[in-house]
Amino acid sequence: MSYQEAYGNYHAVNLDSQTSRATPVELVLLLTDGLLDELARARGHIVGKRYEQKASSIDKCCEIINGLSSSLDFEQGGEVVANLANLYEFCSLRLQGAGIKMDPAMVDEVVGVLSTIRQGWQGVRARNA
Repeated sequence: MSYQEAYGNYHAVNLDSQTSRATPVELVLLLTDGLLDELARARGHIVGKRYEQKASSIDKCCEIINGLSSSLDFEQGGEVVANLANLYEFCSLRLQGAGIKMDPAMVDEVVGVLSTIRQGWQGVRARNA
């Protein structure tokens, strides 16, 4: 087994362990952390002009954003959830634009928005603890 495979296996087991006992808010935070990690990779692929990897990375980011958006409870969340859905849509559109324009600043903008959203979820977790 290569180092890469061993690391991948460890990461999968660790993630399974984290998700099996996580609350919904903790799951959102885990997904957001993974999204922020993937955004860093996408930015690196844009800067490095690695077109295929950039496309794959941006697709992963958009899938995670879509997952986060689709888990929103519009019936219970009211205006806050509607605003959050709009922010997720904005992020997805900006990422697609970043991929087309090869603009790392657009990725940075998405990172800023998602970091702010993450802080909000951390606040929710702290209030529910």
